[in-house]
Parts: sequence; C-alpha cells; structure tokens
Amino acid sequence: MRGSVLVMAKAPVPGRAKTRLAATVGPEAAADLAAAALLDTLEAGAAAYPTGRRVLALSGDLADAARAAELRAAAAGWLVVPQSGQGFAERLVDGHRQAHRLAGGPVVQVGMDTPQAHAAHLRGVAELAHDAGSPLLGPAVDGGWWVLVTTHPSQASVLAGVPMSQPDTGRLTAAALQAAGHDVLEGPLLRDVDHVEDADDVAAAAPRTRFARRWRELAPAHREAGTTADTSD
Repeated sequence: MRGSVLVMAKAPVPGRAKTRLAATVGPEAAADLAAAALLDTLEAGAAAYPTGRRVLALSGDLADAARAAELRAAAAGWLVVPQSGQGFAERLVDGHRQAHRLAGGPVVQVGMDTPQAHAAHLRGVAELAHDAGSPLLGPAVDGGWWVLVTTHPSQASVLAGVPMSQPDTGRLTAAALQAAGHDVLEGPLLRDVDHVEDADDVAAAAPRTRFARRWRELAPAHREAGTTADTSD
C-alpha cells in the first residue's frame, strides 16, 4: 500500500453546505446530506489507508455541523488540519503540501461530493500515479475533477492559477499540469453531487451509502413538491 489520502472538506453547516440542493430540500436537509457524504468519504479513506496516512483539511467548525458527533468520531483517526489560503485553489495547494509533509505521497485528494468513491478507487489511483511517477486527474461529469493524485507537492502548485468550479476546470487543470511538464494520467470518471439529478444518480450507483439512504428518505418529498409546483403554473 502506497501513499495517503487527503480529504478537503467544509463543515456541513446549515445554510453553508450544498446550497444548490438546499433550494430543493431546505438548508437543514442539505447539510445533513453533506454530512452523510462526508462520512461516506471518511469511511472510504479509512478503509484505504491506515492511521497516519489520512489527512482531513477542514474549513469551518464541526461543532456547528449536522451530525457533529458522528463526524467528530469519524475524524478521530485522521490528522485534522485547517485549510489555509485566500481561495479554494490556494487551499488545495496548501492541502497537498501539508499531506505530503504529514503523511507522504502519492497524495490522493478528494472532496466531499463523491460519496460513491470507495476504497478501491482511492488505492487504485494511487498505484497508477506511483507506478508512472506522474500526477493523476479523475474527471467529473460536470467538467471539473473529483480526484487529484500528486506524487510530489510541487505538482499541486499549478492549481493556484486555475479557476475552480467552472465547466472547464478539469480541462484547465490538466492543461496547467501539462504546461508544467507533467504527463497527466486520467482516472475514472465520477459524478459530483451538486444538483438533484446528481443526487439521484449517485444514490442509485451507491445505494448502501449513508448519502443514498438519506436521499431516499428525502426524495419523495422533493418530488411531490416539484409536482405541486409544476401543476400550479
């Protein structure tokens, strides 16, 4: 087993987490979904890597989060560090730097939007990057990326110049890595959860996750609300 896992996460606080889903299910439920997704991600990371090779770079305070007690318990086996930087790109650069220093590379960095990513995903991309000695980027359906594996912390420095959360973020990230002289490997394609259709798809793909169970509880209500809104137009 090689490398370590880095999870970049925001404390799932109502009103601040999954704001696009919150427009459909409400801020409390959206935060609970975000907490469920983060718990799934931490579980996958813990299954893939032992204590000492797991880094959680956290923005915000878990004390204010949905499922706070569960999240604190899940994070107990992780090296928890605060995110540092002016924007998300800078925080990513710092997260990779800290993970390489604290836990060693290759560093497999994911967020909290892909609860369907399991331990085999995380170990597999690390092995590919290690064997090739190159960074690996796993594209997301929305045009971004869901995983970045760096074999050296300097590889992540290119992220500082890449605009995040755009439909072409994945392409721009790959181009920045290539411009810096890296042969970028492509990882598996996964879907980030941002919208209702994403949640439907991810819950169907990974039905046993906490995220899927919570989504199934919420789905009838949001669909009924949507039907009511449609028929009243």
